[in-house]
Amino acid sequence: MSKAEGQRGSLIVMSGPSGVGKGTVCRTAMAQNSNLKLSVSATTRAPRSGEKDGVNYFFLDQTTFEERISEDAFLEYARVHDHYYGTPKAYVEQLLNQGTDVILEIDVQGALQIKESLGYGVYIFIAPPSLEELKQRLIGRQSESPEQVVLRLANALKELSLADQYDYIVTNDDLEKATRQFLHIIDAQHCLAKTQWPRIKQMIEGVDDEQ
Repeated sequence: MSKAEGQRGSLIVMSGPSGVGKGTVCRTAMAQNSNLKLSVSATTRAPRSGEKDGVNYFFLDQTTFEERISEDAFLEYARVHDHYYGTPKAYVEQLLNQGTDVILEIDVQGALQIKESLGYGVYIFIAPPSLEELKQRLIGRQSESPEQVVLRLANALKELSLADQYDYIVTNDDLEKATRQFLHIIDAQHCLAKTQWPRIKQMIEGVDDEQ
């Protein structure tokens, strides 16, 4: 579904356990819908080889990041392994006001923090078909030790226990199906009465002005 001209974009907050395929669903969805954009986070960690400021992350020093925290400049933020990570509020708002649908791929803690503070957005949890399948995916990507796999599965249980706090749960048992469901949810968001009402109201007021 194409949005009406001037319509504000939708904020899509996506979470799910490590290894569930969130990034793959995002990339596949964006390849099929040019109006989707993945939000860029800010961080205090140093850029890795090939990473570019404003593309992979907004790279900030710790003093600047903490100043932004005091200015309430983040939708959410967290400190992980001695580094800050956060979602810049002004950057996301700029994209939404341009009509872009913005995906925030963040952990459950950050997603629920945003849900409580903002009061808008569509919240989608990407779930595995089973814990055994998730385990096999983690083992198959060969980027974690056996101990790390056990830790990630334990974290997955905690995250799955909070999936009912989301608006939608998409099970990624088939990439094409999961992507299709993900895109359908975004289309449905554009059809919500509260989303379309400003345009309808403007249409009505335009008739009243002519009379």
